[in-house]
Amino acid sequence: QVQLVESGGGLVQAGGSLRLSCAASGDIICISAMGWFRQAPGKQRGLVADMTYAGTTNYADSVKGRFTISRDNAKNTVFLQMNSLKPEDTGVYYCNGVDRSLHNYWGQGTQVTVSS
Repeated sequence: QVQLVESGGGLVQAGGSLRLSCAASGDIICISAMGWFRQAPGKQRGLVADMTYAGTTNYADSVKGRFTISRDNAKNTVFLQMNSLKPEDTGVYYCNGVDRSLHNYWGQGTQVTVSS
């Protein structure tokens, strides 16, 4: 089992920045990739950014050039640096981990609200 705990959400004005953190614990050696998903009100949860164990990153087109995913292996933590935030970035951000069996693990989510 893997446990994921997010932090760092909040309210920010358009153009501002936030940094989300996701601390992983448990059987983290089984994790092959980690990432961030976003769910806006009335919409489906969608990928924002992810990173494989080898360090390959992938971003949604809407956040390229503004968001950066990174990790601290020593602290088993993944980060999402969000710059130039827009109101359409508003939503609940979920940390995700995928193991070698393609089982998904989810955090509890953290709210990000960008005001115009």
